[in-house]
Amino acid sequence: MATATGPTPRIDYPAPSEEPLRPEEIEAPAGQPRSRLGYLVLGAGLLLIGLNLRIGVTAVSPVLADIRSSLGLSEAVASLLTTIPVFAFGAFAFLTPGLSRRIGIHRLLGVAMATLIVGIALRVIPGLSALFGGTLVIGAAIAIANVLLPAAIKRDLAHRTGLMMGLYATVMSLGAALASGFTVPLLAVTGGQWRPALALWAIPAAIALAVWIPQMLRSPGRARRPHSVADATSESGEPPFRAILTDPIAIGVTALMAIQSMIFYATIAWLPTLLQDAGIDPGTAGWMLSFLAIAGVVAALFAPALTRQWRPTWLPIAIAAALTGAGLLGVAIAPTQATLLWMILIGLGQSASIALSLSYIVWRSPDAHHAGHLSTMAQGFGYLFAAFGPLGLGALHTATHGWTIPITALGVLLIAQLLAGAVASRPRHIRAKLRH
Repeated sequence: MATATGPTPRIDYPAPSEEPLRPEEIEAPAGQPRSRLGYLVLGAGLLLIGLNLRIGVTAVSPVLADIRSSLGLSEAVASLLTTIPVFAFGAFAFLTPGLSRRIGIHRLLGVAMATLIVGIALRVIPGLSALFGGTLVIGAAIAIANVLLPAAIKRDLAHRTGLMMGLYATVMSLGAALASGFTVPLLAVTGGQWRPALALWAIPAAIALAVWIPQMLRSPGRARRPHSVADATSESGEPPFRAILTDPIAIGVTALMAIQSMIFYATIAWLPTLLQDAGIDPGTAGWMLSFLAIAGVVAALFAPALTRQWRPTWLPIAIAAALTGAGLLGVAIAPTQATLLWMILIGLGQSASIALSLSYIVWRSPDAHHAGHLSTMAQGFGYLFAAFGPLGLGALHTATHGWTIPITALGVLLIAQLLAGAVASRPRHIRAKLRH
């Protein structure tokens, strides 16, 4: 920050405070205090948006075989339906700061939900262009909301970040579980047609948008800080996005997001195939994926809260990696025995990892401005890296004609995840050099 005697070369932030702020101490997005009901509506809106951040993607996997058979797609082309969104999560994350600066966080979150509805609806239109175009639109909408939600929680609900990040990760896992488990049953409602079955998942997004409308309509007022995830130095002297790119803590958080996401998407993409190769029927293999997601709901809810209490600080991320590793080892050694147990272990470990990754974005940021920057960095680079997970695991399986080496590769990535988590878990804020 600049002073009367000259600029300060670095910002030294104090350690995160454990004492919660009172609601009246938090700047309201419209420059007006919120009532208790106002905070409840705000929190409910954020969580409903979070619920929709995986549904549009995970709903495809259970009916991928139906899509392939009805359109005559090869396995490689069909796999793009689950790979394109992850690339979009990364690529469109970097567009979010500019968009947020122009229209504000709250309005942009509403636009993201409206765009998500459009993307889901596009998949109803016959033709490959509508199917893949809708998939890209879905990925872009989710990418924007991915970046904005941690910054919005940091700014609007700073007195409840631990609770909100836990609930955010929980509802995101819950949405994935619902989409994985209920898309096939929806085929009975839609006469066995996969297009309308996928289209029905626009309903949760429409509900989220409806609940969020009051936040979009609030008068912007006069704020003490910019209401955007800005990527340029603000009038208050806050540093630009590029200033955190070399920060060790920011790099650790980004690496953790990237590695755990790569493991997650590679596992989700190929686990049903692995189980089927072991002799499990396709229907049961699909339900195993749902159990994995359901187990993750529990881990996502409690992991952030427990993390603030456990010492050393890297212990929670180590436990998460160990749970995932134990589940993968069980799948490798005895895929048809105690399969449900392996799914539970993987679900607990992976969901705890994503919950911690998202929480570190908020906890390692001194304010909403930095939370937006760190969210852009971690999720932008992280998801671009993660998108190669399904492709890489599939290539290893094709080259080795088995699953031993691919699972071993995931084990190596878990070690890298632990190392990145050890850096990200250090209880200090990111620092950014000021530029004048």
